[in-house]
Amino acid sequence: MKNNTVGFFLLLIYVGILGGCSSVPDIGGEAKYPSGADRTTTGGDIYGERESIFGEGGWQIFGGKDSEKEDGSSGIGVNSYLWRASLDTVSFMPLASADPFGGVIITDWYSAPEKPDERFKVNIFIQDRQLRSSGVKVKVFRQISRKGGAWKDADVAKSTEDQMVDAILTRARQIRVAELNDE
Repeated sequence: MKNNTVGFFLLLIYVGILGGCSSVPDIGGEAKYPSGADRTTTGGDIYGERESIFGEGGWQIFGGKDSEKEDGSSGIGVNSYLWRASLDTVSFMPLASADPFGGVIITDWYSAPEKPDERFKVNIFIQDRQLRSSGVKVKVFRQISRKGGAWKDADVAKSTEDQMVDAILTRARQIRVAELNDE
């Protein structure tokens, strides 16, 4: 009895599979691939731009045609002028992390050759798509070497962070003006 039940279920599965195959609609013969002659008969350019589900122009992350607006914003979520200016400003320091989508740049510790007993680390946060002073925030960390070689945290003047923001904004404006003059 057990073998008959198993056989019956196998037969049902087999019939179900065959029945599913018969419901495939007829697609009308072999596939037809577009050729140059087909372009005029189909009513337009079959290889032309298609509409995107992301709207006109599609979704562009890494640039491309018309991806950068007049305000310097691009598909990365932050102002590209501020991003490039920030990287230029801290280019003498080693980078620990750079996230263009989140707008975060973190440098590693840097000691100037003339002051090896002092080192700095900088975190830059680009917070806006507009080129303005509130669009960038800088946090500077400073450490001083102790006699045993250990590093101790030290205070950083608020003016240091403000000067870095000013340097980034100045460089961002220079980049923007240079691009406008190239057009």
